[in-house]
Amino acid sequence: MSQFKEISLNGLWKQNPGVVQLLGLCPTLAVTTSVVNGVSLGLATALVMACANGAVSPVRKFVPDEIRVPVFILVIAALVTMIDLTIHGFAEPLHKVLGIFIPLIVVNCIVLARVESFAAKNTPAPAIWDGLMMGLGLTMVLAILGGMRELVGKGTVFSGVDLALGPNFAPYVLHLVPDYHGFLLAILPPGAFIGLGCLIALRNWAEIRRSQSPNHSASTAAAKPAH
Repeated sequence: MSQFKEISLNGLWKQNPGVVQLLGLCPTLAVTTSVVNGVSLGLATALVMACANGAVSPVRKFVPDEIRVPVFILVIAALVTMIDLTIHGFAEPLHKVLGIFIPLIVVNCIVLARVESFAAKNTPAPAIWDGLMMGLGLTMVLAILGGMRELVGKGTVFSGVDLALGPNFAPYVLHLVPDYHGFLLAILPPGAFIGLGCLIALRNWAEIRRSQSPNHSASTAAAKPAH
């Protein structure tokens, strides 16, 4: 259980792909114009990562080193195609919004990085959990960044939820700022860079505060071996 706890902590905080490893920046910056878009792409990526890790780990010893990367990409491409067709079949409006960024999961750095660095070296259960936690860590960043940009840019939260869940969910869009005329910069690419920079700075500030806390200092001192 300690291994799974460490994997969870790495995926959600210590090695978060969105604000620490800075992998997959293209979809992170392009899709996060709303919470719904960010969460939808993030969950699709998390599902692909968990399945890819789970598919690669059992056969890791049977794939020659010379062809392991093409084999990994082939597995990822097959999974992404399944996700793409599923979204297209059950949520076509959302599929139109996400567009090319669903197929681009195939070349998302974080997916291949986890398959290569973790799944290819560990047993299936930890590998699947690692892919899921890394994907959820990315989803968390996409959701927060999408919420920030949507709120500042449009004054709403959950706009477009009907695209993912159907027209019956249209009333659930929250208009938090009435008669808001919008702030265009927030939903343009520069707004994405600014928002992501704020999230990175906030995470680094929290980590510095945690490292300077008395409890952390005491636990660190206790963990050091005696000489």
